[in-house]
Amino acid sequence: MNHLLVCVMCLIITAGCVKEQPKQALENPQQSTQPAKAAVVVPTFSGSRAFELLVAQTKFGPRNPGSSGHAACLQFLSNEMRKCADEVKLQEFTHIGYKGERFQLTNVIASFNPQSSNRILLCAHWDTRPRAENDENKSRRDEPIIGANDGASGVAVLLEMASLFKENRPRIGVDLVLFDGEDYGTEGDIERYLLGSRYFGANKPLDYNPRFGILLDMVGDKFLDIPKEQHSLKYAPDIVDLVWRKARELGYPQFLDEAGNLITDDHLPLNEAGIKTIDLIDFNYPDPTNRFWHSHKDIPENCSSESLEAVGTVLTHIVYTQTP
Repeated sequence: MNHLLVCVMCLIITAGCVKEQPKQALENPQQSTQPAKAAVVVPTFSGSRAFELLVAQTKFGPRNPGSSGHAACLQFLSNEMRKCADEVKLQEFTHIGYKGERFQLTNVIASFNPQSSNRILLCAHWDTRPRAENDENKSRRDEPIIGANDGASGVAVLLEMASLFKENRPRIGVDLVLFDGEDYGTEGDIERYLLGSRYFGANKPLDYNPRFGILLDMVGDKFLDIPKEQHSLKYAPDIVDLVWRKARELGYPQFLDEAGNLITDDHLPLNEAGIKTIDLIDFNYPDPTNRFWHSHKDIPENCSSESLEAVGTVLTHIVYTQTP
């Protein structure tokens, strides 16, 4: 091969290499001018700590309005929330009982990032049933119950979440509301139920419009199965989808992909007040054939830290993945 031919071939090869360089640069960018998006860090929810908070409430005894346990537990709840929240308000109101008693009732409202207009509402009721009409022992049906699941379980999840919010601030505003007087009425007397949520909904500021609300009620059952409550599907199907999708992603089969019952609960006054809210509730406690609901078997031994952890973990992920 002569010298001239070698030179020509080298030029051709060099030109080919130059033409290929832009393609390589596109396929393998060395640097980006855009800053990397920070990954969302979701703190770990502890079911064992939540269970301790459930037990702590039951140690006050029944927490029905007018009882000594009710007064002591209110002090406990307000103190626990004040350790964590930016603001804590006690929303007091009165109710006249069946025997003419004047009950002092109190909703506990704990707010995080109160300056944020982008907010969500998480809630539960903290009072317990003043009677046990479903108890096997008919002589004890007029006695108030301990309410480990029906009352303490949802509150325990929210108290543990409050401790997480203290250490790891969410990017949005969060309000944790503990309703009083949910379980006062006798069966069939709907107007005497949901007293705290009715008062909250009727007296909310006009500019208080959270994106959505999630109610926790009876979420501590050892055999936890949470179907899609039907009022929730009617009023806030998108929030049902949000919660159940997150539960699937995290691998929690306790959230059943099926419709449940129509439940009269604290989410109804909130929806009527314009806050689209769903109800997470396992009404079959512990199962469809055995009922601990409104009986003296509603005790910590029939509840589970694993159930509390499943619900708390799903909600924690939802809160921390909400964008401002």
